[in-house]
Amino acid sequence: MKDERLEKLAKVLVEYSTDVKEGDIVSISAEDVAMPFLQAVARAAVKRGGIVKYYVDIPKIDAFILQNGNETQVAQPNERFGLCAQSDVWISAWGTSNTKTMAHIDGEKLKMRRLANAPNRKIYSERMGNGSLRWCGTQFPTEADAQNAGMSLEEYEDFVYAAGFLNEEDPVAKWKEMAAEQEKWISYLETKKELHIIAEGTDIKVGIAGRKWIGCSGHENFPDGEIFTSPIEDQVDGKITFSYPSILNGHEFEHVCLTVEKGRIVEAVCDHEQMQSLLLSYIDTDEGSRRFGEVAVGTNYGITQHTKNILFDEKIGGSMHMAIGEAFQEAGGKNESAIHWDMINDMKNGGKIYADGELFYENGHFLSEVLD
Repeated sequence: MKDERLEKLAKVLVEYSTDVKEGDIVSISAEDVAMPFLQAVARAAVKRGGIVKYYVDIPKIDAFILQNGNETQVAQPNERFGLCAQSDVWISAWGTSNTKTMAHIDGEKLKMRRLANAPNRKIYSERMGNGSLRWCGTQFPTEADAQNAGMSLEEYEDFVYAAGFLNEEDPVAKWKEMAAEQEKWISYLETKKELHIIAEGTDIKVGIAGRKWIGCSGHENFPDGEIFTSPIEDQVDGKITFSYPSILNGHEFEHVCLTVEKGRIVEAVCDHEQMQSLLLSYIDTDEGSRRFGEVAVGTNYGITQHTKNILFDEKIGGSMHMAIGEAFQEAGGKNESAIHWDMINDMKNGGKIYADGELFYENGHFLSEVLD
């Protein structure tokens, strides 16, 4: 039996998020557990005249190669990623049968794979930056992701689809409403030179002069809800402690604390000593991974809880996040890296953000009186 919300999601992704046109090469990718998603999006894309290519990821095979392969076998680029990045449209879904498939892979082997895929990531970043690739990623609800979020599958399905306004009669109207509200703060921030972010364990200044702020309202991530930019590469100074677990490849790092001087991370620690070397293996992926590619504020107040899924967690209304590594060319960012790792901070209990010395965000909310 088809879930009508999944069909609605596919229609919104194809018609609103990526605006598929007749003749577009449309790549669709997901893990093998998400076959219903692949089928629903393919149907919607074909109806719009798209030329559909589909790619199925099988994590167990990737994990076996990484665990048992020699250096040549491990250091192979992700061909699926490369082909999708060269399409007109790429629609992908996260969703897995096991969130820990990669959790026990040696950190150096994961690093080798990241570096091997760097040329594909560069193509992806460049084409996203110049607008030649229309891309949107979303979540397909699975048992594993539901369990990771502490929910039953039915609860998680309701959470996922509600976060995308798919319970609304007209989801697109809701996304356009969010876009209009975001635009007010984008206009404000684009006149500023520096952010000063203060929270528990956090006191950091971020240079943003001349950088473009971008609002996210359902076009590149779905669900969405953030405004972001790329910091000036050598103008980040201070310390930031991320209150939520920072998660990558199934690894969870509690209370990652980064000390930064002139844009470069000079110290990185987390709660558990046994995770320290793995944390550093990510941060030392390459020279660019010691710098920041993003600073952002979450604006989706319909997402009220942390679910260990970055698609939702970085959008939480009342949070901010920064990402180490690859910057956004469309925002004016120049930092290059084989990694882009978002880390999230809850701002609802005493968090403050100043722009050029003016308090405009406090306790998880924008201060509307600043715009009066």
